[in-house]
Amino acid sequence: MKPTPVSVTSSAFAEPLVKWSTHERFPGHLWLGEAVATAGLVLLVLGLNQAGRTPPAPFAVASRIGAAYWFTFSTSFVNPAVTVGRPFSDTFAGIAPASVAPFVAVQPDGAAVGLVLLTAVFARPAPGSSPSSSTPSASGPGPGLGPDPARWSGPRSTR
Repeated sequence: MKPTPVSVTSSAFAEPLVKWSTHERFPGHLWLGEAVATAGLVLLVLGLNQAGRTPPAPFAVASRIGAAYWFTFSTSFVNPAVTVGRPFSDTFAGIAPASVAPFVAVQPDGAAVGLVLLTAVFARPAPGSSPSSSTPSASGPGPGLGPDPARWSGPRSTR
């Protein structure tokens, strides 16, 4: 068998290389938690980038995942690759194979919510507009909502 991250980790803890998880995670409230956890992580990572604060990102992400894992009803899979890998170990962090699909299905929804929140948090008024003119009205969202194009240019270079 070719070593995989799961099998190497299992070996390190003297566990079988592959042991299918028996942790059923099928209730809908867990899917909601997964969407919320994904939205929060997307907002955190892209928000740090937008704010020009990428150096603390690894610590912030680790803290966010740890806090969400231990202090919310979400298990913070938040990534399809992680979700697909978790059925291979029967630990408290595992997920039964039959429970994987709904978690993977809600993660893009959570990511979309995170992007909407990012846009709302980093919205800037249009040049020359007063704060009251950028409030939403019955005719539409109003001018100035959305990210500043100068700051919304994709990943920043760390060089």
